[in-house]
Amino acid sequence: MAWYPGATKMELQPESDAQAAIRPTQLIIHSIVAPWTARRTYEYWRDSTTLESHFGLGYQGDLAQYIGTETRADANAGANRRPDGTGAVSVETASNTSASDPWTVAQVEQLIRLGVWMHTHHGVPLRICRSHDDPGFGYHCLHRAWSTSGTACPGPARIKQFREVVFPGIVARATGKTTTPKEESMALSTDDVKKVWNTDGFLRVPWGTDTNPHWAPSSVLTYAVEIGRENRGRIKEVQAQLGALTEVVVQLASGGGLDAAEIRAAAEAGAQAALDRLGAALTDDTTP
Repeated sequence: MAWYPGATKMELQPESDAQAAIRPTQLIIHSIVAPWTARRTYEYWRDSTTLESHFGLGYQGDLAQYIGTETRADANAGANRRPDGTGAVSVETASNTSASDPWTVAQVEQLIRLGVWMHTHHGVPLRICRSHDDPGFGYHCLHRAWSTSGTACPGPARIKQFREVVFPGIVARATGKTTTPKEESMALSTDDVKKVWNTDGFLRVPWGTDTNPHWAPSSVLTYAVEIGRENRGRIKEVQAQLGALTEVVVQLASGGGLDAAEIRAAAEAGAQAALDRLGAALTDDTTP
């Protein structure tokens, strides 16, 4: 029997020793319809059923192997072991309870690595299985013979990922190219945008508190508008003060009560005092 070095060994007994040998020619990927870790899947196979898969893969990329890849497992119906001794290796992957979510980046990376090992160690050809017994790579519902009663496993989102990300990634990695799976970009709905806009925790603000240093974008914008409105009023006040000061200077100059140096000093002092008051007011608004 063969054990993949990239997986944690959690051997199922007596199945591992008792079940028939196979010559693995296919890798078939499933969704287990439960958000389980690799260990939880092992416990389910061990304690709750006589069925099993070769591998289990959790959301975080935790991968375990339960049966050697040259021993039959039960997950693939007619592909488990054929009359000629060939059979499929199965991978159960964590999913939500409706099998509608895509694989995580960590899951995709592990599936690519396992696929490369299946190609290099067992000689599984780099193609999607063209028929139920054709050597290659596939997903559970690809061929009717792989399920006893029909199935939609692993779900539309993961079928798309298999064809567009996982299988091309296996081919690229196995042929000497390097690929790193990336999160698929998904458009935000209007509800998503509203939730982000109105939820605290997105933007750190200098005037936040110890208990709430991050504000919602909507709160930051509201605060900025209020400060801007107040500052406009203060700027107008300073402008009025400067205008009045100018009038005083003009009157003094025309009346001859002060010489030029005294007039200049008075103007500069009045202007500076007004600007200092504005600066202090702005500092008060932005100091936590």
